[in-house]
Amino acid sequence: MPRSKNKVASHRRRKNILNQAKGYWGARSKVYTVAKNHVEKGLVHAYRDRKLKKRTFRQLWIVRINAAARANGTTYSRLINALDKKGVNINRKILASLALENPKAFTEIVNFSAN
Repeated sequence: MPRSKNKVASHRRRKNILNQAKGYWGARSKVYTVAKNHVEKGLVHAYRDRKLKKRTFRQLWIVRINAAARANGTTYSRLINALDKKGVNINRKILASLALENPKAFTEIVNFSAN
């Protein structure tokens, strides 16, 4: 088998993987072949969870809006439908933050959409 002569690049590549695996437990942070597998798997999870994060935050906002809407005598679906019919373009993130931080303003929005 011929001798490999790319020491600088291969050393840097291994070092990069081991640096990414810092903080992993046991051989996952020490042994290159084990670390490579776990770093790759971690990157796969990171990519997937960046998509999931958007989904879970939207669910959280909907739960908060629904709770505040029910406290004001309506439901989430009726509130969103009424806001759409009135042409009010407030996204769920803003509605949820209003419901949490400024209940009076949220009540005004509910009353406006009900009329």
